[in-house]
Amino acid sequence: MSPRIGVIGCGQWGRNHVKTLAGLGALACVADRDAERAEDLAGRFGVPALSPSAALASPAIDAVVLALPAALHGPMAREAFARGKDVLIEKPIALDQDDANRTATAAREAGRILMVGHLMRFHAGFRELARLVAAGRIGRLRHIVSNRQGLGRFLGMDAVWDLAPHDLSMVLHLSGETPNGIETARRTVLSDATDIADIALAFPSGLTAGIHVSRVSAYRDRRFSAIGTDGMLVLDDLEPQDRKLAFYGHEVRRDGTAFTFKTAEPAYLPFAAGQPLDAELRHFIDCIASRRQPETGASEAVETVRILSLASPLAP
Repeated sequence: MSPRIGVIGCGQWGRNHVKTLAGLGALACVADRDAERAEDLAGRFGVPALSPSAALASPAIDAVVLALPAALHGPMAREAFARGKDVLIEKPIALDQDDANRTATAAREAGRILMVGHLMRFHAGFRELARLVAAGRIGRLRHIVSNRQGLGRFLGMDAVWDLAPHDLSMVLHLSGETPNGIETARRTVLSDATDIADIALAFPSGLTAGIHVSRVSAYRDRRFSAIGTDGMLVLDDLEPQDRKLAFYGHEVRRDGTAFTFKTAEPAYLPFAAGQPLDAELRHFIDCIASRRQPETGASEAVETVRILSLASPLAP
């Protein structure tokens, strides 16, 4: 039997969780501090509308998805764990490392599942890219580049905290390491906080990564590149399905003290289409049933918040 999952938070992303869980037959309730908004959304899917506290207290609910302002994630997740519920928390799980650590500790001590909504980890194109890197398709991985930019999303949170968690989760997964060097250049352009940022990461193995995020760009960019000794892989999420993932067999060779290079046309690689949120929630459901730890679990969530805190310290 599918676990009974409630969604707490009826904003834009919470609504996506509600719709997807309903399609999977796992939606048990909808909760929000705005009772009218919760009732409207719950009525569309034929489930009860509850207050957040009632959802956490209900014995009819096995797990909850928290799609709230980040400052509320930790306290509500810890209450959910204390009441015996598993939790999927939208990114970021906290706005400081201490809060993130307290949430991770609470989940461990209660023996509950803690999963973080790092959506791009469940993108089928990224999963294929990661598989190819692990299989040696591009030789030794040397550098990662992630670009995420467009116009908008001024949600009371700077661009680093709002946009970069997606990219950090992908970089951390691909690297398999914790960075030991973090440098950030941040710029305020059209708002009162960071609108553009460049984050440079260095890892103990010698691997490096660069993340560029912007919410004041005239055009959208969603490219993720893995650069290796024997080629490059690029995931461009704005391309059509048959052109999203490309292999470039570029070559750079040393000839004594000089370097030579050869370019190659892209070879587009197939992968199965699918919605990342559907895959993410299916994984959460499976983890609830099997009691295995999620791919995007507590350790990744805490490390992401640690890097965000160093890359863009928030005012106390």
